[in-house]
Amino acid sequence: MKKFGLQKLTGLALAAMLAGGVLAPAAFAQEAAPAAAMAAEAAPDTAAAPAPVEAAPAAAAEEVAEPALDTGDTSWVLTSTALVLMMTIPGLALFYGGMVRRKNVIATVAQSFAITAVISVVWMIAGYSLSFSANGNEGLNKVIGGLGNAFLSGVTMESTNSLAATIPESVFVMFQMTFAIITPALIAGAYAERMKFSAVLVFTVLWSLLVYAPTAHAVWGGGFLGGAGVLDFAGGTVVHINAGVAGLICALVLGRRKGYGSDNMAPHNLVLTMIGASLLWVGWFGFNAGSAVGANALAGVAMLNTQVATAAAAVAWMVIEWFERKKPGMLGLASGAVAGLVAITPAAGFVNPQGALIIGLLGGAGGYFGAVWLKRLLKYDDSLDAFGVHGIAGIIGALLTGVLADPAVNSLGEGANLLTQFYGVAITIAYASVATFIILMIVKYTVGLRVSEEAEVEGLDMSQHGEALHD
Repeated sequence: MKKFGLQKLTGLALAAMLAGGVLAPAAFAQEAAPAAAMAAEAAPDTAAAPAPVEAAPAAAAEEVAEPALDTGDTSWVLTSTALVLMMTIPGLALFYGGMVRRKNVIATVAQSFAITAVISVVWMIAGYSLSFSANGNEGLNKVIGGLGNAFLSGVTMESTNSLAATIPESVFVMFQMTFAIITPALIAGAYAERMKFSAVLVFTVLWSLLVYAPTAHAVWGGGFLGGAGVLDFAGGTVVHINAGVAGLICALVLGRRKGYGSDNMAPHNLVLTMIGASLLWVGWFGFNAGSAVGANALAGVAMLNTQVATAAAAVAWMVIEWFERKKPGMLGLASGAVAGLVAITPAAGFVNPQGALIIGLLGGAGGYFGAVWLKRLLKYDDSLDAFGVHGIAGIIGALLTGVLADPAVNSLGEGANLLTQFYGVAITIAYASVATFIILMIVKYTVGLRVSEEAEVEGLDMSQHGEALHD
């Protein structure tokens, strides 16, 4: 109690202002607009949206046939949902857990597990509604959804979301929840081994509502980025650039780990990292192919593109590392594969396999540049390369989507161009940077950001959780 002074009150005030700027207008607009106006705001022109509904026969010309629920589509998205959830627990938990030092393994895997639980609740309460429901105010709908589906109100056994009209809305809610879960979990790679567990939880909740939800709505939920023609099939901007940039801001605000650059900070167990990377690779088929929201040809090409790009990126990273270090490492292979997975994500349902090969090769090379050369040059401590891999490879993939999109694969790629994709990338970087910094300041002046020097030396396993690994 004695520490709850001016700094914490300042943090709470900042939280209220930032939350009010996003949530209050949405709530007001939701109350002010009739339900019919909200329905008219319906689906954006995005890659995940189903094919346009054909008009009914002339005898009922004024009616539009409702797509029937499809058991095949539903089965595939249910399967994809489980695969994407596996990407965070246990995939990302093991991938990150193997890369930290032994004294921080439990704390690192606990972050992925806790984020999964917390965001599941946040998504049910408000995240889904702010991301995918229409805002009754046309102007606000460009940047944030409404609160009509808060606590999943209106999600029934019969309801569907217009972005996925052939599957139950409950399945769509759950599928998108797994995206909302893994995005803040990815950020943890940047602040690993030094952020307080309480800070992780507060930061995660605020970031999910104030950064992830507005970006998801802007790109996929009927907002201004999707309306401008920005293409993002499965989360290049919404997930990876967003998380990568947020990770960089976290690393800069927190500062470097004690002993960084002098102490041995080699990974504790690269076998765990390899297992985690393998789970990510397999789970990513749900991430990318699942974003077709149907068991169809688009899902097939997205899966093929994912495999081609991932393999190409792993090879590219391995070759570069072989030339520079004279030996190819397991960590490099795993990191290269993840860079390829990231780079193909925005393009998976827009490019052909030849395009996927190019994206994979450049994504792997770009990830190596970000994780090795850029970090070495600028001397910041992005512990597990959240920005170096996810941020850099995500930017490469998003930009190349505008260059390599093939209308023969997806008609929405007809007007794809580099300038539009650059616009989406720039907006995402700018918003994520500013909003993440403000949220970190809120956390700093309320619960505090970083563990004490003594706790960091002892290790977060004991200092934050009272647990330790035993032989």
